[in-house]
Amino acid sequence: MTRSPARPFGITALIIFFMVGTVLSFLAGLSLLIPANFFDKMWRLNSRGHEGLLRIGYWAVVLLFAASASCAAAAVGLLRRERWGYILAIALIGINFLSDIANSVLRTEPKAIVGVPIALLIILYLLTKRVRNYFGDRSASDRR
Repeated sequence: MTRSPARPFGITALIIFFMVGTVLSFLAGLSLLIPANFFDKMWRLNSRGHEGLLRIGYWAVVLLFAASASCAAAAVGLLRRERWGYILAIALIGINFLSDIANSVLRTEPKAIVGVPIALLIILYLLTKRVRNYFGDRSASDRR
């Protein structure tokens, strides 16, 4: 099996995407624990989402911190070229894909339809031969 030595640009973009997701979901969870003016400004972008999270209560905080930890793990796994990071990235984008479809069909968030083709394209990209080969099996000496 031939492995590409250079990190594909799309993987670098996904690492950044997951790092941003880590920070944003952490801040969102923190904002539910510690109400502050700074966080109020942040929620102006998605007031419906904020209201929904407030209705869920402390479980929303747990979910947001779990999302933050998952995004961080995916970013680290992709950065370190770990197979588990690759699989986790596919799983997280897949969950996002399914939730966008559900939100669109149930009309809880009609704008979620925009995320469906984006998530599908990311999954298809991750399943390309070049990306699969990049995350192929390595000997322990190759790992950093």
